[in-house]
Amino acid sequence: MTDPTFVPDSQQRGLVAALPPHLRDFAMLARFDRPIGWWLLFWPCAWSVLLAGGEERWGLILWLLLGSIAMRGAGCVLNDIVDADLDRKVARTAQRPVASGRVSKQAAWVWLAALCLIGLVVLVQLRIEAQLVALGSLALVAAYPFMKRITWWPQAWLGMVFTWGALVGWIEIRSDHLEALAGLYFGSIVWCVGYDTIYAIQDREDDALVGIRSSARRLGRHVRAGVAAFYALALAFWALAFWAMRPDWVGLIALIPVALHMGFQVVTLAPEDGENALARFRSNRDLGLVMALACWVVGNAGIL
Repeated sequence: MTDPTFVPDSQQRGLVAALPPHLRDFAMLARFDRPIGWWLLFWPCAWSVLLAGGEERWGLILWLLLGSIAMRGAGCVLNDIVDADLDRKVARTAQRPVASGRVSKQAAWVWLAALCLIGLVVLVQLRIEAQLVALGSLALVAAYPFMKRITWWPQAWLGMVFTWGALVGWIEIRSDHLEALAGLYFGSIVWCVGYDTIYAIQDREDDALVGIRSSARRLGRHVRAGVAAFYALALAFWALAFWAMRPDWVGLIALIPVALHMGFQVVTLAPEDGENALARFRSNRDLGLVMALACWVVGNAGIL
């Protein structure tokens, strides 16, 4: 029998369910049952390292992976502390540990501090310039939980936050070719807006009832066209980034598999089917790998 405290998009049910109930609640509070989140946070970090020519810095990539797991968890804990009252009114989120009362807000703050401490350990592995860039994201992270109350486009704010690692990874490797970094970062932001719009499709009815704003609600029946536009813009920015590193058409060919994956998501998206939307959203983990390979190809042969 499925534990009723798991939400519909939990993936690591078996692993998290094996934990004692109290520890399980803290694992779910940090979304350890849903690894897709930290994959999406991690991929822009890896892209920037690989595109910047740091293909031999596997130790750095592993540190960034650990930091992504910890800081994605920290962001989720903060979000749940702030959104506890709203979460109780939405069917998909009503059983979250803080909203349901299984974890107190005081305990959640302690857990948040512990996750941030892990992030600090990762931070000190970086050179000072990259550390300063990483710290620059804190204000954006703190403000994100409030965006859904004041704008129809909280996904755009999430895009700035969730892809900030692209800036950190690049500056850790090099400080030049900032035009390539800009293309990679802005493309990553728009990619995030696209996939999180897909994710928000699941909650449109509940969000409307409690007054939560989202790009999926704003786009309405045009949500598929909106996602297609976001993905096309992401590809355009990424093409500029690749061209800045390798100004020939060979580099752009590496983006073809990425474009095909995005096209598949758009063509097969069924906006009225929450399970379909969730599957398309999760498929961005695989898109991240395809993009990482493209960045490796271009960065390995780019302008060094």
